[in-house]
Amino acid sequence: MTVARTNTAAGAATERPIRRRPKDRKAQIATVAAEAFSERGYHAVGVDDIAATIGISGPALYRHYPNKYALFVHAATTTADALRTAADDALAGLEEAAAGERLDRLISALVTNTIEHRKLGGLYRWEGRYLQADDRIRIRNVFVHVTQCVAAPLRELRPELSAVDATTQGAATLSVMASISAHRTALATRRLHALLTSACESILRTTRPPAVPTGEVSARVEGAGGGLTMTSKRELLINEAVHIFDRNGYHDSSIEEIGAAAGINASSVYRHFPSKADLLAAVFYRAADRLAVATSAALSAATDPREALCTLAESYLELAFRNPAVLSVYFAEIGNLPENERRNLRNVQRLHVEEWVHLVTAVRSELSAAEARFLVQAALGLVLDIGRLIHFDTAEESRARLHALMVAVLLGQ
Repeated sequence: MTVARTNTAAGAATERPIRRRPKDRKAQIATVAAEAFSERGYHAVGVDDIAATIGISGPALYRHYPNKYALFVHAATTTADALRTAADDALAGLEEAAAGERLDRLISALVTNTIEHRKLGGLYRWEGRYLQADDRIRIRNVFVHVTQCVAAPLRELRPELSAVDATTQGAATLSVMASISAHRTALATRRLHALLTSACESILRTTRPPAVPTGEVSARVEGAGGGLTMTSKRELLINEAVHIFDRNGYHDSSIEEIGAAAGINASSVYRHFPSKADLLAAVFYRAADRLAVATSAALSAATDPREALCTLAESYLELAFRNPAVLSVYFAEIGNLPENERRNLRNVQRLHVEEWVHLVTAVRSELSAAEARFLVQAALGLVLDIGRLIHFDTAEESRARLHALMVAVLLGQ
């Protein structure tokens, strides 16, 4: 380190270290920003927050990035590109290798990359709504590329799979890996790598469920038309709010817009909800209540833990496909709640997950509670990720395929 000498008032020389800017400052800023955006959301993070974490001033950060959006885009694309690089490097030089070897190397490399970037995973999983169209397409193309890297050797190994099946199962493996960004359960890296790898292998072994007889229509998914009109203004506001939050994002949604959708003016909305945050919390609490009722019904109808898990997965799918916007809003917007509400809802979610964990460990005694917790989170994450991929298609065949993937992760089949 270079040392500068200065003179004190008494004339004695003192030594003062000269601080030099790290050569990797831009990359350091991007990493810190990606972690902050992933954990707290785009709107909740300010440039000054990121600068303070690194120990620099806001103006110093602007020397590297002209604005917060530029920093967000760089963080998102860098994270996605790392996934692409991991996939491409894993397959490099294996053009003549057997499909099984290519697939094993690929899954191992992608799991390693995901664990190393666990704090960043939520960035492109939940915050994509804030990307402009061109940037969103670029990142989506990365995931299409990586998904096809998995699907190609899978179809060689299993030629009975259609292109859609192989792509769905390839996307499901990425979902299982990415699920670790949605919670903070701790597990030794080696064991986590083995657990995720095993779950991905279960996904890749999954077979297509039996075809549903022609003309059979699922009666479980509601909202396909008909029924009575909702009259409770409070419930109507909750129902309209979730769709507007999903479409616009929380920060770009207004009380006026929500009220107009419900047929009332903004001042009347405040009679039911003191603030927009209270309305967002009501959306989540209403969904939690419905999930608790469905969970209780599923458990009471089951005769053993394995059957209970299968029934729970089906009940969760039913609720999610009935109103998929709730899932998207929950994962994307829960960070916008006041801390006490966010903590309460996290506790509600944790209690729900523990019901599943209890059943998984009852069926698979070789797993610890922590390991089972990772698998439950992975199975639940599949509903949103694959649901989005298939546009929450309510056809019985689509839902049966997703149910089979959930069960494969939970039971290791």
